[in-house]
Order: sequence, then structure tokens, then C-alpha cells
Amino acid sequence: MRGVFATLFVAALLAVATPSHASLKRDLKRALKCSVEQKRAQAEYIIPQEGKIVVSYKDGAIKTANIHNWVSGFLPATLWLLYDFSHDEQIKEYAEILTRRQEGVKNYARTHDLGFMVYCPFGNAYRITQELYYKDVIKQTAATLATRFTPAVGAIRSWDTGRKSNRENDYMVIIDNMMNLEMLEWCGYHSIARKHADTTLKNHFREDGSAYHIVVYNENTGKIVETRSGQGESTTSAWARGQSWGLYGFTMMYRMSGDERYLQQAERIANYLISRIEGDYIPNWDYDSIIKQKDSSAGAIMASALLELYSITGNKTYRRTAERQLKALISDEYMAKLGENGNFILKHGVGNLPGNSEVDVPLSYGDYYFVEAALRYLSM
Repeated sequence: MRGVFATLFVAALLAVATPSHASLKRDLKRALKCSVEQKRAQAEYIIPQEGKIVVSYKDGAIKTANIHNWVSGFLPATLWLLYDFSHDEQIKEYAEILTRRQEGVKNYARTHDLGFMVYCPFGNAYRITQELYYKDVIKQTAATLATRFTPAVGAIRSWDTGRKSNRENDYMVIIDNMMNLEMLEWCGYHSIARKHADTTLKNHFREDGSAYHIVVYNENTGKIVETRSGQGESTTSAWARGQSWGLYGFTMMYRMSGDERYLQQAERIANYLISRIEGDYIPNWDYDSIIKQKDSSAGAIMASALLELYSITGNKTYRRTAERQLKALISDEYMAKLGENGNFILKHGVGNLPGNSEVDVPLSYGDYYFVEAALRYLSM
């Protein structure tokens, strides 16, 4: 009952604290116009660097990586979204160049992140242009991702890293992997996507609705070996971005499958997160950590997911929470000024705090999900 009362209390606060629909739309349009120019400059920086993508920005320098990095698809995907908003032909040209750069990972079977790397840019490209080239690349990539599914576990292996000995007891599945199921669903791999979602639903969540980052299985028997903290503070804490991945993933799986269990789980996660959110509605990097470090990427992913969940359920608490988050993200606290921040849109992202990697920096996926959330709101 305590969780119910907490949710009702938050709803009452939101009713008087959320920005008006019209004013927020106006402010989001202004923010997106600035985002177009930020990403134009970022594309112009990276396009001459063949085979490279942008990752983050720190100490006055843009961090880059090769196309096999898990974030490699987010800049071209963001450009496609911004082209959809602006109809700027130069933005489309840059989106096409950087999307085609990603084709090289369509047969890359050493990662589960192919949905991020390919479906985000190529899926948006196909949606906008209807060019069969983009569809063909997605289909090949989905076939590659499907090879990582193990029937005995009922899930797609996330990371290949792990113990060198007794490897059968180190089949890691992370909550992030829910995000890659949309590509499998879109390409007709329904049984794999839904089995993975079912296994995640069964094993990844605690009684309060929060999720473990990592569940480790025996790859031969499918039995759980252990849970691990991964990028969260501990095995019992609620790592913020992981909770947002779970919310987004189960909301998306309901859209793709119509399975009411996935919708119920999405609402359960949403209600848990709303009961834990505080302050400016941008989550701390881990909801249970005494280390205070906001994660704008977790807030952007959560806002986008909540807006889709609102469109399905009509629950105004979801919309109002997302409004508060969007309002915060376009404030000076989180949104960079034009020409600053390595031309990333958002400040204050957290990649992996326990690993001391990408802490309080801009993140390409934070930018992508912010733009997606803004466009979802503008379409309402």
C-alpha cells in the first residue's frame, strides 16, 4: 500500500507542478532547433574520420571509437530524427553518410547491441525514406543477433566477456538487452524476442519492481548462477539507466506483441520509478546510492518510455512525469549552449560510475532518447 500512496502523492504534486502543454511544446521546438545545429556540427567533425563515430566529450576533446562500439548508431539515428523535425536536406545527407558507415556491423555477432547499432539508424532511415537498402541491412543484422539466442537459457547472451574457466556458468544477460528486441520483432523473430522478454520478466525483477543489471545463467541448464551489480552500486540497488531500459523495453514489447503481461510489467516499473523520483525528476545515477550524480540519459530514456506508455494507457501521471523531465532537460542545467559540450545536446550523463568511465559527461544515447522524447511529445 505504501507504493500506492507514494504514487498518488506524486500525482497530486505533478498536477500543480507540470508546465503547460503549449509552453512546453514551444520550448521543445526551440530546443530541437538548437539540437539540429549541434548535430550538424558534430556530423561535420566526424564524417571526415573514416570508420569513426562519436562517443562522448571530456576535458575539451571529443571521444571517438570505431563502428563496433555499442553507441555507434546513435549519431546517425539522432540525425534522422532531427531531419524528420527540420526537413533540412543537409541533415539528411549527413544521416545517410553515417548510417551507411554502420553497414559494416550487420554480420558482427560478438555483441547483443545490434539493435542500438543498426536498428536505431537504419530503422529510422527506412521509416522516413522507404529505401529497401535500409530494410535489407536490418534483416541481415537481425539474423546475426538471433544467433546469440540459447534455447536452454531462453535469452540472448549479452556479453562474451567473463570467466575463462567454467565458462558455462557465465552466460550473462543484462536488462539493457530488452532494447534490442524491437529489431527482432520487426524482422519476424517473434519467438526469440518474446522468449527473451519472458525470461527477463521472470528473473530480472525484484518484488518492488526494480531490476538487477545482470543475471548470470548456466548456459547448459538455464539455471540462475548469480546476479551482479554491473554498472549499479550493488546487487540490491536500482541502477537508474537500467530501470529506464526495462521500462522502455517492456512498453515497446507490448506495442510489438500486444501481450498484456508486458504492459502490466511496464506499468509496474513506471509506478516504481515514479515513487522513487525526486527533485528535478532527473534520476540519480543509482536510486539507492548516497553518491549524488544525476544521469540525464536515464531521464531522457525514461521520459520517452513514459510518453509511449501514456499513449497506450492514458494515465496522466506518466505524461506529467515526462513533462517534468523534459522541462528539466531543456533547462540550462542539462542542455548545452550552441557550440559547447562537443556539440552534444545534453550535459551530465553517466555511463559507468563504478568503473569510473564516462561520469558527468554528455552521451550520444542520451541525446538520441531526448530527441525521441521531444518528438513524441510534440506529436501529442
